[in-house]
Amino acid sequence: MNAIEAGHLSKRFGPVIAVNDVSLTVREGEIFGFLGPNGAGKTTTMRLLTGVLTPNAGSVLICGTDIHRRPLEAKMQMGVILESSTVYGDMSPEQNLHLSGQMYGMPKSQREERIDELLSRVGLQEKRRIPVRTFSKGMRQRVSIACAIIHRPKVLFLDEPTSGLDVQSRRLAIELVREMNGQGTTIFLTTHNIEEANMLCQTVCIINKGKIVAQDSPERLKKMFDTTQSVEVSFDRAVTRDLFAADGILRAEPCGDKWRLYTDNPDRVLKYLVGRAEQESLGITSLTMSGPSLEEAFVQLTECA
Repeated sequence: MNAIEAGHLSKRFGPVIAVNDVSLTVREGEIFGFLGPNGAGKTTTMRLLTGVLTPNAGSVLICGTDIHRRPLEAKMQMGVILESSTVYGDMSPEQNLHLSGQMYGMPKSQREERIDELLSRVGLQEKRRIPVRTFSKGMRQRVSIACAIIHRPKVLFLDEPTSGLDVQSRRLAIELVREMNGQGTTIFLTTHNIEEANMLCQTVCIINKGKIVAQDSPERLKKMFDTTQSVEVSFDRAVTRDLFAADGILRAEPCGDKWRLYTDNPDRVLKYLVGRAEQESLGITSLTMSGPSLEEAFVQLTECA
């Protein structure tokens, strides 16, 4: 059975068509990445899938249950984590979790056992009785995640769950996503972080201007644009872009202390770099080659749409 099935979803806001005949299927047990530029329709689609908005046309099934005809039954099977924390600031993590568990019909003894487990897992056991309003954004997001998964949902929706988080909180969020998925939960992940999608997702769906422009595995999406590869190089001293004005180098972009060179002839570029480094008495500190990136596929798909 599919975890999520959306058929011909459309949503208008006055004259603006935010979602235009969107259909997608998410297999049970997978991590599904939903990507798109700002204003593409990601958030509106997610709100339609979770029953926050009613579509002008189309249907949504969550684990086989129509979310608009039987909303309570469908929502009991899901958890939702938004980019901005939705926990109550005047309440402690423990109180927020008890409230969330009650809403999902969990008995008190079951809630208490699960709350102990989750607070320990998200590193908030010692702060369990402190008001959430005193927490950093990363800590508040940890409470949000715990609230969303307290009932072990079959489907977990995440809207930019790591946006603006510190490194520790971001890693913890990703670990929890993987753990939940490993335990059988289907993950629907909306993100701007393309590398995060590449690392986590079995399927990536790209939306632009309210329409789906591609849906496939990250590797197959990359191969759609396999004419361009990249070489990443760094030297033992700073160089300028002029060094990369050579045949075979389509463009050069600085990436921290490295340069990323896009090419359709990596062999020629590698030989050029080694020869030029010798001429300029440069030491090559790192040199790697990779195929087309998911970012490249994303840019080309959204530019063409």
